[in-house]
Amino acid sequence: MRLHEEMLGRELERSQEEDVEGTAGGKPRLGHKLRQWMRTCQDSKLYKIMFCTAQPAHVITIAAVLCVTSVVLPSSEKPGNLVAGQPHSQLTSFVYLASFVMHFGSQIWMTFVSGLSLYFALPRHTFGEVQRILFPRYFTLNACLSLTTLLIYVKHHPANSWDTEIAVQVIGMGGAFFLELLIRLYLTPPLLKLIDLKTSLERAAGVGAEIGRHEAGPLKHCPHYLKIHRAFRRIHMTIAMGNMLTMACTVFHLYYIASKLCVL
Repeated sequence: MRLHEEMLGRELERSQEEDVEGTAGGKPRLGHKLRQWMRTCQDSKLYKIMFCTAQPAHVITIAAVLCVTSVVLPSSEKPGNLVAGQPHSQLTSFVYLASFVMHFGSQIWMTFVSGLSLYFALPRHTFGEVQRILFPRYFTLNACLSLTTLLIYVKHHPANSWDTEIAVQVIGMGGAFFLELLIRLYLTPPLLKLIDLKTSLERAAGVGAEIGRHEAGPLKHCPHYLKIHRAFRRIHMTIAMGNMLTMACTVFHLYYIASKLCVL
């Protein structure tokens, strides 16, 4: 903990020295002006509400629920054949299939290719920095793609025409969308904060350069670090389970699409 506090103090001194250098000669440099502007924005009330509280996440979740609910309400429109496709709906069919394929492809790549390959090829801290950038983008992209797939599917299959098969597909796609949205809004931010805390403590203790394994070194006897590590593992495992559930929903819909194909 003492080494960690010393490291934070050195970073603060370095930041202050950069501010002094930025104003050398009486004219603030562009980089110094940008840093001052960023600090002013971060100290503002709007920034704290948007990025330091859960209120925006609540608003987005409510908006998503209202959006999906308004789409699945009973309609007088006649159902269309989405997979077979009519000439006037070829563009819609293309967007539907493209969003689904990209969603499924990103899940396979992130879960079985990118994650495993980088974990066994990069130092643990480097891998953590990569995952820290990819995690928010991954779940944001997947939530948008699953919502696109769901909306187009429901548009072509109004609620008053649902049978058991269609209802199960809508429930599966809706569950995948809301699960990815909740992971992005409520689990990813605390996970990123825990990654930052773990990384700063491990760097101060001189560990984190190992590849393909976790070694706490002198931190294995630190109660503060062990508490952070347990919280990290708990949230990470919850996210992993949620990701596998969304993959199961995607594979289930893939099987449905395959059963409706008429080109083979």
